[in-house]
Amino acid sequence: MKLVIQRVSHAEVRAGGRVVSRIGTGLLVLAGLERGDGKEQVARAARKVVSLRVFEDDSGHMNRGLEETGGEILAVSQFTLAGSIRKGRRPSFDHAMPSDVAHPLFERFVELLRTSGVRVETGIFGAVMEVELVNDGPVTLIWDDPPVL
Repeated sequence: MKLVIQRVSHAEVRAGGRVVSRIGTGLLVLAGLERGDGKEQVARAARKVVSLRVFEDDSGHMNRGLEETGGEILAVSQFTLAGSIRKGRRPSFDHAMPSDVAHPLFERFVELLRTSGVRVETGIFGAVMEVELVNDGPVTLIWDDPPVL
């Protein structure tokens, strides 16, 4: 499972020309599931996201988490994170998890995020979306938990 985690001052997702979700201060989490990923990767990723201390304290150090700041999460499924551009000029998605398997795992990821008590919004799984954000910092982190094959 791969995540791109961005600290944002606000973010929103649009689909079909309308806003489907929006958050204020918090984390935008783009999530890509790969063949071989399972409940274990999803659980580890959710625990990591909700426990990150990436918000500044009074001294300007990244010492505060979502709970302390009242931050929110916008989780967006993004299968292209499982793509490879190592060979050729077009991405290969051979390692991307098929959507019929990925969708319930992504929903489980969102459910686990929500059990932490943090407000969680999502995009629309499988839809063509526009994601707009203001990256605060900028702070962008990558989580890569390789699938078990």
